[in-house]
Amino acid sequence: MTDPGAAGPKARRVTRRALLERWWLLPVAGTVGTFGYMGWYASRVTFAKRAPGAPAFQDAAPQRLAALTQLGTDWAEVTFTYAGRPCTLLRLPAPTRGSVEVPGGHLAGFSRVCTHLGCNVNLVRDAEVLAFAFNYRAPGGQDHPQLGCRCHYSVFDPLKAGEAVFGKALAPLPRVRLDVRGRDVWATGIEPAPEYSG
Repeated sequence: MTDPGAAGPKARRVTRRALLERWWLLPVAGTVGTFGYMGWYASRVTFAKRAPGAPAFQDAAPQRLAALTQLGTDWAEVTFTYAGRPCTLLRLPAPTRGSVEVPGGHLAGFSRVCTHLGCNVNLVRDAEVLAFAFNYRAPGGQDHPQLGCRCHYSVFDPLKAGEAVFGKALAPLPRVRLDVRGRDVWATGIEPAPEYSG
């Protein structure tokens, strides 16, 4: 007569042995999963960036921002708060979607709230700072000031209507509608904030 209790421990030992023989599958599966996720994330932050379309301004209370004389040179900047959001007003050397023409240049306004996780962006004037701190250089050697987020190093190009050109942010910066009234620049509307792309 066979003792049923004798087969139990032997079967368990075989199962443990089979498990130990395949222990290497766990780190391999973890490595494959990690690199798969990294590849997916890298392709997402590289190829899923959204280009700015035609401005979709929402009306807001008119607010005087600055005198034109404060914006006399390219890349002059005035920061302000509008509709509860920190913003920036820039004089650009070329037109972009949503900008307004002024004598000798163009003005554009952008929200300074990063579209990745909501940190503030700032104008980074030095191309070497962009290269060193943000790991970004404009393609074709066309270096110019950019709006950079120091939280996660996203970069937005004012000459491309605030498009996210580098980093984790996918959506462009919301634009501010500008109106030149006499010798002053006014804000009259702003695009809605996108959902964060964290």
